Amino acid sequence: MQRKAYVPGTAALLVALLAGCTSGSADSGTTDDANPGEAGTATVVAQPGKYRTLPEPCGVVGHGTLDSLLPGIKQITDAEQRETAYAGEATLTYDTDRKVGCRWKVESTDATDHLLVDFERVVSYENAVSDDNQAQTIFATKQTAADLPEPTASATASDSASGSDSASASGAGAGSASDSATPSSSASATPSSSATSSTSSSTSASGSASASSSVSASPTGLQPRALSDLGDEAFLDDALSSSGSTAQQRTVTVVFRTSNVIVTIEYEEQPATVGVVPDSQKMQDRARKLAAQLADSLNG
Repeated sequence: MQRKAYVPGTAALLVALLAGCTSGSADSGTTDDANPGEAGTATVVAQPGKYRTLPEPCGVVGHGTLDSLLPGIKQITDAEQRETAYAGEATLTYDTDRKVGCRWKVESTDATDHLLVDFERVVSYENAVSDDNQAQTIFATKQTAADLPEPTASATASDSASGSDSASASGAGAGSASDSATPSSSASATPSSSATSSTSSSTSASGSASASSSVSASPTGLQPRALSDLGDEAFLDDALSSSGSTAQQRTVTVVFRTSNVIVTIEYEEQPATVGVVPDSQKMQDRARKLAAQLADSLNG
């Protein structure tokens, strides 16, 4: 009789234990179902950039292009020194997968020329931001820092024609401050109508002062501007500077973006003779030609 009373008690205990296990497994199933959903939401990753490597910067510019940009190379008589000049000097970098560059400096009888070519491969570390979008943001920062003037109709036409203003550019040495030319000519018209010679000479003097004080002017159509025919987006800067009695130095900078790579070209020239102004159109044409070659090499 006692054995019969004991068995039902044991059965009740087993039923209770089984019920607890069933309840626990149901709760754990709900948690497992939730986890995959959360993981799926967090796996949204933006597309990587087109470029995974960068070119060798000192070898990507051909000898013919360097002859054009750095005329002094052909004046070097020593063969070993000439090859060293062609080879350039790699810029300091700590990650050649992300940033590389090369610079050249060559003196000639007429001027000293500098060339810098820089490649930057942009990688985004945010899952929601693609490499291209990150590169676009960096490029926009560079363009804003360049502080380009508002485009004019003549500048836009010149950019599309790419060199149609050669007559204007040939006078770059004498008229590097052509941005001041329009107000100067209109000012000289006023005193002639008043027939006052003293006013005319005063206006002429002020016009000269205005021209000499402009250190970054370029001929009309050659002003700093965005470029529409290079990479995904590009811009050109052109600055003329002087230091007291030293010769004026012109720096032409071309920056363009192709996918997640940003390329910067800095081309500088300082004449050996005081009073000589580097030709804006020649320097811009050479820099843009090199930029087009580099864009082709990236796409190739």
